[in-house]
Amino acid sequence: MEMWFSDMHTENVKLSIKIDRQLFSAQSEYQRIDVLDSREFGKILVADGDLMLTEMDEFIYHEMISHVPMAVHPNVEHVLVIGGGDGGVVRELVKYDGIQQIDVVEVDPLLVEVCRKYFPQMACSLNDPRVQIYHEDGLRFVRSKADAYDLIIIDSPNPFGPGEGLFTKEFYGNCYNALHEDGIMVNQHESPFYREEAFQCQRMHKRIIESFPISRIYQAHIPSYPSGHWLFGFASKKYHPLDDMDGVRWKLLGIRTKYYLPRLHAGVFALPAYVEELVKDVE
Repeated sequence: MEMWFSDMHTENVKLSIKIDRQLFSAQSEYQRIDVLDSREFGKILVADGDLMLTEMDEFIYHEMISHVPMAVHPNVEHVLVIGGGDGGVVRELVKYDGIQQIDVVEVDPLLVEVCRKYFPQMACSLNDPRVQIYHEDGLRFVRSKADAYDLIIIDSPNPFGPGEGLFTKEFYGNCYNALHEDGIMVNQHESPFYREEAFQCQRMHKRIIESFPISRIYQAHIPSYPSGHWLFGFASKKYHPLDDMDGVRWKLLGIRTKYYLPRLHAGVFALPAYVEELVKDVE
């Protein structure tokens, strides 16, 4: 008998992946976590029935949320990752020798342990001595910080349910306060394609521009995510994502990537017309 996992994109659209076997399933204090194995996408991490990542294309998401700000800010030493318990963002960040401290705030300890076991190519980076993991609520954690970080990466779940607090005006204002005077914040910004997620994109962008003087949206193609068209938000107190990007400096670091390149950088901020209209409606 064939097994299929279906990730619901809307009430009328779903992505179905043929599953070879289920590797893990458990209910944590916060969510149900499943690990599935497939031929096309490799191992798949599922939380509360929603696809979180796949082995095949996770590198796109994690590279784009990490290297874009790192190519702009000239001296990142202290980083806060909110979410990120799978270790994918940290795997990209530890490639930078100049980073001294990476604080990871992941509320669910079971998620971290599951990823250590089933996704070691990501989670092994969590063992880096510069990494400190806090099993706390991200909203509460960042509220207690001031002038502490050069970069904040918000690797958050969907903007409803347990992670909803990470999409509020208060939260983005707290992130602003937690950053140094030249700090950068990057967040996953959902897909602009389907109506409900497009509304979430607008809502997030509106709240971010109320806190940060510089705010831009960029994009990537992630096959397993809803519509495949995914957005990220870049917000900064000082640095412009294009004017202050130094491709030569970044290339001299010798960092190996599979998706991100300096020549790609400018292009990802060139948004399609329909996305520009979404942004202008709230600006």
